Amino acid sequence: MDKIVIKTDNLTKRFGDFIAVDTITFDVKEGEIFGFLGANGAGKTTAMRMLCGLSIPSSGEASIGGFDVYREREKIKKNIGYMSQKFSLYEDLTVAENIRFFGGIYGLDSQNLKIKSQEMIQSLGLESQKNKLVASLPLGWKQKLAFSVSIIHEPKIVFLDEPTGGVDPVTRRQFWDLIYTASERGITIFVTTHYMDEAEYCNRISMMVDGKIKAMDSPANLKSQFSAESMDEVFFELARGAQRKAD
Repeated sequence: MDKIVIKTDNLTKRFGDFIAVDTITFDVKEGEIFGFLGANGAGKTTAMRMLCGLSIPSSGEASIGGFDVYREREKIKKNIGYMSQKFSLYEDLTVAENIRFFGGIYGLDSQNLKIKSQEMIQSLGLESQKNKLVASLPLGWKQKLAFSVSIIHEPKIVFLDEPTGGVDPVTRRQFWDLIYTASERGITIFVTTHYMDEAEYCNRISMMVDGKIKAMDSPANLKSQFSAESMDEVFFELARGAQRKAD
């Protein structure tokens, strides 16, 4: 039986009279690559913030890695990885300094951190770049480094918020190779993306529209259900009636 590591039941977030996330219910299995999709304004960022322990739900239930989103938010933060497109690394620190800094934040002891740092630099092919400022790296390398740093502590789950925004298609595919490798090690991947071709790489995806989950299944099943040739067509069919314009 597959182990459930993310579980939500009617999870809701209100801001006054506005319902940003409206009674969403879903499970994510251990090692699964779960795509969380939606147009701007769908509510996916608000939902992710609740799942990461950064925002308290208004109602409903959720557990992340066995920890409750109301009572154990600090435990959630310590047992997950997180990567954002907007902020992931300190550009005025070197590659090696970023790895040491975030490894320390995640609680790795000095010996373990040294080993992990060497392994990461070698696996990413950054030996010649390790003492250079992150600001000098191409965007694609920054993103791959940021992802590797986000799982340096071997979390059960990693949340990726639009991780490949602005990255060229070849580098995006290389980034997804890192995701597959992490998934094979048993790390659960929860990823938001607005690239519909990336939805094809997920085991399952959910589609949010106006705060609600409108569809959830494997990419192949969703394309069959909507008689679509691509995930772009599925997304258009679901999102064309959306009322919201900003998340």
